[in-house]
Amino acid sequence: MTETEAIRMFKCLSDKSRLQILKSLAIEDMYVERLAERLGLTAPTVSFHLKKLADAGAVVSYKSQYYMMYSLRKEMFETSILEILKEKSDEAEVQARRDAEYRQKVIDAFFEYGKLKTIPAQKKKERIVLEVIAQAFAFDRIYSEREVNIIIADFHDDFCTIRRDMIGEQLLNRDAAGYWRVKPKGLPH
Repeated sequence: MTETEAIRMFKCLSDKSRLQILKSLAIEDMYVERLAERLGLTAPTVSFHLKKLADAGAVVSYKSQYYMMYSLRKEMFETSILEILKEKSDEAEVQARRDAEYRQKVIDAFFEYGKLKTIPAQKKKERIVLEVIAQAFAFDRIYSEREVNIIIADFHDDFCTIRRDMIGEQLLNRDAAGYWRVKPKGLPH
């Protein structure tokens, strides 16, 4: 289900009468007059709601003798909300561009000639700054604490705070052997 289809479906489900129509059709297929009688609505009102539900793909109609019957499209309701949320957004590229612009704005504000002017107080800005510094470390290499301090000192004098924060943000890790750059999820190990 696309994002647009999901929005249309959620709009349909937000109306009590349409929800009652769907509940009735979940039991059995029905024609307009039967639904109107069952729900205490007028036939034109039921027809209006059925049109909205059909446009959203929630119901289908078919001819049976003299009546136009309506049937619930059960497969439309088998999609979980989590599946809809995981679906690629129509605005994913716009959001990615905005994220990249924000990231560059933070980098431009806190770095001058490759040096960190100050450690950001805001967590999300600090994360961006730490990610930039982390790029100075190679993957698949163990660094001594002295090497880590020297690399970080090229960016800022407070290498102790930055080193600790990089470990806290899981950009670097350490054990008795030394420090190493943590590979982001999705990269081969």
